[in-house]
Amino acid sequence: MEDFSHLEGDEKLKAENEFLKMKLMLENGAKFEINEENKLPTAVENEFLSNMAAFEKQFAEHKTIKVFDKIGRPVHFKPVAEISDEEIEKAWGDLSDHLEGYGISLGVCSPNISKRELYRFATEELFEHETGDMDLPGWTTNFIYDEFHPDPVYDNSRLVEQDLFHDIFRREDLFCEIQYAREGFVFNSQLYDDFKIYSEKINRFKSLFEEIEVQNFDIVHCQVSGAVCEVKGNYKAFAKNEENEIFFEGNFQVQLIQQDFEYWYFKNIQIDGFNPA
Repeated sequence: MEDFSHLEGDEKLKAENEFLKMKLMLENGAKFEINEENKLPTAVENEFLSNMAAFEKQFAEHKTIKVFDKIGRPVHFKPVAEISDEEIEKAWGDLSDHLEGYGISLGVCSPNISKRELYRFATEELFEHETGDMDLPGWTTNFIYDEFHPDPVYDNSRLVEQDLFHDIFRREDLFCEIQYAREGFVFNSQLYDDFKIYSEKINRFKSLFEEIEVQNFDIVHCQVSGAVCEVKGNYKAFAKNEENEIFFEGNFQVQLIQQDFEYWYFKNIQIDGFNPA
């Protein structure tokens, strides 16, 4: 840092801010836009620029550290096998609080993962995981359990609900092309080896209505067998224009296949009560 000791108060901070901006622009390609209406107070801007410079410096150094070392190498957390079912909720709460005290957050998406499994994962796997050694005010390193151990039952259930049904039964054109098997897929007993033909049919149906929406959606069965997953359930949706309001409902069955480094794709789709021309 340049020596601005000959300056005082606000003038000193302003000089430091200009220096930090120039340094960040030259070394990191940062860009700063001047907006007099929403200009930050000098002290707030100085804190922001200082933190940004510290982040860039630490990021460039590529230092890593084991999570166990980052959280102070605690020895008071018992092995999961030694914790009873009555104690596990408190044990996980204590461990989670300890992690957060060192800027580590462990979350989970799947509701099928128990607190016992989160505790086991944290103490047996996450503790040994290497992470970036960043030490900045307010900095948090976030880990998601599912990224280490995906739950295909939960993931594929959401995939069918969000990327199939909520993509078909909405006013906007189909968006989730990437989720359909590229070598071809079956929709209501018809084979499509070109997604464009399928999307034109669905989008043509969408164009007839001003409002399309899924009203109810329930999954009653999801089973994974190797690289094949079967999802079954029932749904209710409606489409509405000035003249008509049409309801679609019935059972559905969707087969997904696993390809390309564990990604899942729609392969065989059967939606009863819905047959767009």
